[in-house]
Amino acid sequence: MSKSRIEWPNHPKIYEINTLPWLNTLTEIYGHKITLANIPVELIDQEFSVFDAVWLMGVWERSPKSRAIAIENEALQKEYQKALRYYNTDDIVGSPYSVYYYHVSKQIGGPEALSSFRKELEARGIFLILDFVPNHVSVDHLWTLEKSDVFIKGTLDDLMKKPYDYFSLGKTIYAYGRDPNFPPWTDTIQINAFAKEARSKAINTLLSIAQQCDGVRCDMAMLMINDVFSTTWGEKAGSPLEKEYWEEIIQKVREKYPNFKFIAEVYWDLESTLIKQGFDYCYDKKLYDRLANENAQAVVDLLSADWQYQSKLVRFIENHDEERAVSIFGKEASKAAAIIILTLPGARLIFEGQTHGHQVKLPVQLKRIPPEEEDIELIEFYNKLLQIIPGKKYNNAKWVLCTVTPIISHDTTYQNIIAYQWILDSIHLITVVNYSLVKSKAHIKINNIDYGSFNWKFNDLLNDKEYIYKGEDLKNFGLYIELDAWKAHIFEVKRQQ
Repeated sequence: MSKSRIEWPNHPKIYEINTLPWLNTLTEIYGHKITLANIPVELIDQEFSVFDAVWLMGVWERSPKSRAIAIENEALQKEYQKALRYYNTDDIVGSPYSVYYYHVSKQIGGPEALSSFRKELEARGIFLILDFVPNHVSVDHLWTLEKSDVFIKGTLDDLMKKPYDYFSLGKTIYAYGRDPNFPPWTDTIQINAFAKEARSKAINTLLSIAQQCDGVRCDMAMLMINDVFSTTWGEKAGSPLEKEYWEEIIQKVREKYPNFKFIAEVYWDLESTLIKQGFDYCYDKKLYDRLANENAQAVVDLLSADWQYQSKLVRFIENHDEERAVSIFGKEASKAAAIIILTLPGARLIFEGQTHGHQVKLPVQLKRIPPEEEDIELIEFYNKLLQIIPGKKYNNAKWVLCTVTPIISHDTTYQNIIAYQWILDSIHLITVVNYSLVKSKAHIKINNIDYGSFNWKFNDLLNDKEYIYKGEDLKNFGLYIELDAWKAHIFEVKRQQ
């Protein structure tokens, strides 16, 4: 299928790949050098066919200086050893978020290889997402050789008082890139969001990236919001420009590439702000945190938000920044959480290795993945789940929460049940999850159905079972649910003919 004849679905399924380690693993498996130019076709069909987009994380040229810093960093050395146990300096390639040059790395095959891979995806109707890092570039980036106001500058006094926040290049003092809540990233240099030249370079960079893919995941996107940037850098940033950073940049890119997608990594309750500034999707870290640390009711409270807002969120229980889902949630709870994030509106993100039950979180500075045991049960679970969750068919469907009530007044286990439905013409796709450690019971009130005197067929796509209920009983009492800990139903509901 030609990409020109398809459009982005409203609720895309996205598969994130840590590109270089993934290719190195394939090289070991196949016994010859694998780059993006010669990925086996059967692997593309097998791994990507259920997804709408592939996010290749870490395709750009990495900084030699960043690699040297990563080799010497003692805190990172502990992370390398934790991930690989035994490693050497050849395993360390530096951070993909300390971008040396927005040029596809030779280690993965270069620009021609990426183009080849994209064509394979296009032929299957799959979109390609790459990274863009707005806040900083590597300390040895070519822009540092220019005389410009692209970067935040400091003084000799800054360098003397805060040697971990600033560094010198020749006679000029620059600030390291930073998130105000954490120590600086000492392999990066801070871009000034209020500098016109910096914005011009960002636009040109994104226009170049947009020639090579269909969307970008923007690293720590909230750092460039006027209020955030002013709070972080104060007088060193100068005065904010008339337009917000993202409003200006997204508008310019969309003038030439109207269907290009922008995805924001965002925290601090700033999702709505970035959506208003033009982002198509924003990370839903709140949902991740509630699934990982709170109960079903806390999740339901979050899901009560406006439909339009929810359809702009990226749902996940794992990505390259988080610990592995099985490690955080436990296997059974991770399955329940996966069912939730994959059946909600918005973009749904799966990280490479998640569906196989991998437990090692790989530092992004490494190029080698340790071998891990494959969890066959989880593989089968995800294979099935990814086939039955709402896909392109539900592009224009409506999503609503269901009302959950107790079976008997003193039984509070109904509060462990999360239930919602997709409505598409006469079809209702209903997800019911017991998000708790105990067996739970509830009545589910399914709104938007005129039951009449008909019988209704509930086809449980997840468990391969079928149930017939009388419309009168459903209307009067609701759907009776009894689920063991972490178990779920995904019902396709139709009137019986």
